[in-house]
This record gives sequence, C-alpha cells and structure tokens, in this order.
Amino acid sequence: MKFSKGGLFHLYNKGNNRQNIFFNHENYLYFLRKIRKYIYPNCDLLSYCLLPSQFNLMIYANNQTVSLDKKGRNLLSEGVKLLLSSYAKAINVQEKRTGSLFTQNTHCKAINKSVNQAFICFKYIHQLPVILGLVDNIEDWNYSSFRDYYGIRKGTLCNKNFAVKIFNLTEDSFYLKSKEIMTKSEIKSIL
Repeated sequence: MKFSKGGLFHLYNKGNNRQNIFFNHENYLYFLRKIRKYIYPNCDLLSYCLLPSQFNLMIYANNQTVSLDKKGRNLLSEGVKLLLSSYAKAINVQEKRTGSLFTQNTHCKAINKSVNQAFICFKYIHQLPVILGLVDNIEDWNYSSFRDYYGIRKGTLCNKNFAVKIFNLTEDSFYLKSKEIMTKSEIKSIL
C-alpha cells in the first residue's frame, strides 16, 4: 500500500469467498481493539464501519503514516498486516477453521481531497449498514463511527475534530448531510 502524507484513503477488505469475518458482538469489539493497537497510532482514522463480511476505514495520512520502521517497511502497511493476521488467527481458533479469512489484497483507494468526494466516502462508510439492508437507520448500527459523531456514544477511535474541520460540518448539519442519498457514480468514485 502506498500512502502520501496529507492524503485521504478508503481502506477495505472482505471475507474470503464472501464469508463472514464477524460472528458475534465480541468479534467486533476485538477487531476494534486491534484497530486501536495497529492502525490508530499510524494515521488519523476519520470513519469506520464493520459489517458481518467486511470492514471499511477512512484514514488521513499523517507523518506517522508515511514513516518507515527499522527494516524500511511502511508503519501503516505493517499495521494493516498485523491487524488482519492477528484477527484471522483468533477467528480461526474460535471457529475451528483454517485458511484465509480475508481476501488476498486489502484495497486502499486514494480519495480526492475535494470536500465533495471526501464526504461521499465518509457518508458511504456510514450508510453501508442501510445500503446492505442490515438496519433501517444509520444510527441503529453499533459497529460504525456514526454513533460517535452523532453523540449516541463517546468513542475516541476517530479524530472527530479533524473530520468535522475537513468536511465543514456542524452538529446540526451532520445528521442530515450523512443521510443524503448517493448516486451510483458517486459510490463508484470511491471504490
């Protein structure tokens, strides 16, 4: 994965063969703890959504994101590898299974920094549970940063102040803007 300082990126992966990657509430919480351990220190996380068979993150690449470890490896890329491998190992033990849990390549799509495309990605990540028919309202999905931005939960994983600044949001406008319908071409632009 290539990251440029100051860039916005949509990071996502799915279950191998479209299988689930989360099987119960504790799995979601465990994955979030792994994000805090391996991803959070190496970028500004702006939004996330964990779904039964996939995860989506929107990140801002800061100085730490583009830093290299002693072996010349990108810290965030290594963090993603550690996140996926440690989580897959735990799930394989839990589910008494072997093999790849995730598809081979984690997607990392650079997002145009225009406020419009960046906010489309932000909205898309939060709207996924509704798009996929898992809930009727965005705020009903427990495993998304939307609840933190909306004030239902006091999560600290995302850099909310930075996101509000980038997207020029107010508390009053956040909910309405987040629920705006997206066109297929808008969605395609961020995948």
